[in-house]
Amino acid sequence: MAVETIFSKIIRREVPADIVYQDDLVTAFRDIEPQAPIHILIIPNIFIATINDVKPEHEQTLGHMIIVAAKIAKQESIVYDGYRLIMNCNQHSGQEVFHIHMHLVGGHHLGPLLTKNE
Repeated sequence: MAVETIFSKIIRREVPADIVYQDDLVTAFRDIEPQAPIHILIIPNIFIATINDVKPEHEQTLGHMIIVAAKIAKQESIVYDGYRLIMNCNQHSGQEVFHIHMHLVGGHHLGPLLTKNE
């Protein structure tokens, strides 16, 4: 039985989203609460809850997510200044939707990825 998430509905276009790319393997859309001028989520069209659930048969889809990220970065004119790709796994990382997704963020200087826990 397939698990239903908000991302499943976006893939099927049952929920409105600003989709910037879609093919047989992945869908990419603008984040509704952007953390940078460019903040796009890239998701596999198949359900995978977390990185811990990735199987060898998902390799093509996950690799394709990176290819699509580079294509979108070029399309958004951030390829030369730089951008960040982020994937979170489970609650301590900040994963909110349990359907894996890659954040493509850029459009200004992003600063350090992590700060020290003091």
